[in-house]
Amino acid sequence: MPDHIHPDTIARMTAAFARQGIMQTLGVTIAEVTAGRVTLTLPFRTDLTQHHGFLHAGVVTTVMDSAAGFAAFTLMDDAAEVLTAEFKASFLNPARGDHFRMVGEVVKSGRTLSFAEARAYAVTVEGEVLIATLTATMMAVRNPALRQGA
Repeated sequence: MPDHIHPDTIARMTAAFARQGIMQTLGVTIAEVTAGRVTLTLPFRTDLTQHHGFLHAGVVTTVMDSAAGFAAFTLMDDAAEVLTAEFKASFLNPARGDHFRMVGEVVKSGRTLSFAEARAYAVTVEGEVLIATLTATMMAVRNPALRQGA
């Protein structure tokens, strides 16, 4: 796996991230981008919790999916856009924290399919706790109509 990415890739990834209305709605920000690895952060908000007051599993998986997808995107060619083909999430601890950090990493990058993982951490003043993991298959889509938003 390359240890660097072209600056244009970061700009393309950042633009694609900005077009995701859900990331804006949730308040997710990009913390780090390197070749095959993306870290996203999410502040705790009570309006994103489930009935026990933990961050909702749907929110956790949504952000992990984006972290894994954008990690795969950093290794794709300039003609490609990324789409999730499938994922599986496992929840290890309750999602309670001051904020959350989701780290996506590529396991294997291919021309059409890439395999990625993501980990979600709850962050407090005491430290971090791993709350969930995700494995995903990401697909490179080379469709000009898709890229134009058609």
